[in-house]
Amino acid sequence: MKQQYKEYLRLNKNILLGFSASIVISAIVAQYLSNQQSYVDTTITLVVDYIVYFTTFGALFYLDNKKKYMLESGEINRAHLKRDLIKIISSLGVGEVIYTISRWFLQYYLLTYSYEAYLASLVSQSISTCIYMITVNLSVKLMRLYRDAA
Repeated sequence: MKQQYKEYLRLNKNILLGFSASIVISAIVAQYLSNQQSYVDTTITLVVDYIVYFTTFGALFYLDNKKKYMLESGEINRAHLKRDLIKIISSLGVGEVIYTISRWFLQYYLLTYSYEAYLASLVSQSISTCIYMITVNLSVKLMRLYRDAA
């Protein structure tokens, strides 16, 4: 398999594992806050979602890529790292804006229509994650983060 495709698979694995962790914790927090106003429940759940997701994703992404930027001398290839960080942050940033808007409005909508808080969280996060995955993968492709070296 081409290295380029392995990179995409690792990125998607890290994103999905990050969302898997955050979906469980977010549902628990949403249910715990179910006696609050819908906008409060939605906003706090989204903040917890981000904390859990970025912690998990960041740790996994670091573990998968820490050797990629090392030179034979043991030093970090700062130019390569900086270029790739700008591309990955830009790609994730575009996806995060779309994810945040869709998740907040979906969860708020479901809560106002009397869905259980944990179910509103699960449904809104699942739909928003699908949208996010499509957006991030298109952004990464357009920014040519994982160019074929051959």
